[in-house]
Amino acid sequence: METPRSDNTHTNATSPTASVGSDDRNHAQAHQTDYLDLPTRQVTAQVQPDDYLDLPVREVTDGADLREYIAETREGEIIKPVKSNVTGKIEDWKMVTFTIDDPENPKNWSKAYKWYCTMVVAFTCFVVAFCSSVITADVEGPMEDFHVGREVSLLVVTVFVIGFGVGPMVFAPMSEIFGRRPVYALTLAIAVIFVIPCAVAKNIGTLIVCRLIDGIAFSAPMTLVGGTLADLWKSEERGVPMAAFSAAPFIGPAIGPLAGGFLADNCGWRWLYWLQLILAFVAWVMITFTVPETFAPILLKKRAQKLRKSQDDPRYTTETELDSRPMGEKLRIFLFRPFQLLFLEPIVLFISLYMSVIYGLLYMFFVAYPIVYQGGKGWSASNTGLMFIPLAIGVVLSACCAPFVNKHYLKVSLACGGKPPAEKRLIPMMWACWCIPSGLFVFAWTSYPHIHWMGPAMGGFLIGFGIILLYNSANNYLVDTYQHQAASALAAKTFIRSFWGASTVLFTEQMYERLGDQWASSLLAFIGLACCAIPYVFYFKGESIRRFSRFAFSDDEEKPPVKA
Repeated sequence: METPRSDNTHTNATSPTASVGSDDRNHAQAHQTDYLDLPTRQVTAQVQPDDYLDLPVREVTDGADLREYIAETREGEIIKPVKSNVTGKIEDWKMVTFTIDDPENPKNWSKAYKWYCTMVVAFTCFVVAFCSSVITADVEGPMEDFHVGREVSLLVVTVFVIGFGVGPMVFAPMSEIFGRRPVYALTLAIAVIFVIPCAVAKNIGTLIVCRLIDGIAFSAPMTLVGGTLADLWKSEERGVPMAAFSAAPFIGPAIGPLAGGFLADNCGWRWLYWLQLILAFVAWVMITFTVPETFAPILLKKRAQKLRKSQDDPRYTTETELDSRPMGEKLRIFLFRPFQLLFLEPIVLFISLYMSVIYGLLYMFFVAYPIVYQGGKGWSASNTGLMFIPLAIGVVLSACCAPFVNKHYLKVSLACGGKPPAEKRLIPMMWACWCIPSGLFVFAWTSYPHIHWMGPAMGGFLIGFGIILLYNSANNYLVDTYQHQAASALAAKTFIRSFWGASTVLFTEQMYERLGDQWASSLLAFIGLACCAIPYVFYFKGESIRRFSRFAFSDDEEKPPVKA
């Protein structure tokens, strides 16, 4: 979760409309989210670098003044002098804003309705994550029906997760151009449709292709949900809603094998897909017909269109309409910049690798648990699924720690005069990183068939507890470090994480066969132990790395903690 810093004094030094009236400033609203890619340091300064805005920055020029999307004004407009390309003269444009306490501003909706919208998008993320893992409960069914090997049967998991890495590269800019609601509705509809061929597939090729399409389509909710919550909640209100969302994508993979095990044992593997169809259809209906558009730039663009028509005044406009970027430039920024950050920025590279290890571990468990419990102890798939409950409990408890983490960060921020270095975001990671190797060592050396079933399950609990603290801390650090490039940094992390997570299920079984259950899990534990050095290195050396970085945000006012 992001926590708003106390400093709130930045203004636009370059725009002729830098000042907003004091009454309007008091009512200014700010978003913050993990999905941001501000194009220049200039724009970052204009819109307060201490809040992370989900703005249509790919749609506007570098010199754009984006206050219209974060400010509520009495008149519902901001006058912006702009040099006309036609006449060559300075002309005044009326940049449409929300009025003070505007009921059409999603942040001003009732708390009950905002919570409803929050739970709908969180449920949708749960369904997506559930669909990624539920089929692991019965990989033998397609093997027998289609006469293929286990690795081929596991490809249906691999291609689905690969879709998670590919989809965001398309759906994130689509949401900025068309809004969130159309992207939610279209992608979920496609996902629902392509679950049906999976359930009735006559060959493994149909299953693999349709699962790939489903993975790409299902990635949209996972990409957009953080922005939706930023649209709905003010910075000071966002802690608990973000905690609820953070838990959903990790509870889904834990619950999937549990439900799938009982269903597969009693109804067969095809019902794993019929269950996905039911849940996905419910999510599509709820998010399409009960959650309205929340993206402020789209709402204001529609308002500007109405005002131009009703007032017969062509000067009503928004920044996206006034300063549209060429499509080639948008594609260049969105498609290439994540890879620039991934290969040129050590912070992005190593944080992404660490998160990939954690994400891959989650999918390895879908294979490792059956090996330990079904192969070692002779359990059924349904009973093995029950062993994912401690993992889910660990995830929930970790999410419950979010308010305490935020409270601690506020204290650190205050001690730094409201301008803490980005490395302060790594403190929770420095504590939580030890949960992963600890849990893996417990899982490894309690996985003997004669040892009580509680041992490996408790290892899963420790890992589940550490996952969310690690993920939130990593996301916050990347956003603070690359404020104007944050969406690209997070896209790079998602891309490499998804491809690694997809590949792990293909070699996990062979690894356990060759090394044995105990040493295979121990190998993962040693890798997790080596990764524990990453947050400590960046905590002490990250500031020096950022100073020489080409892309990292640099703030001259950044302060170390004040010593007592």
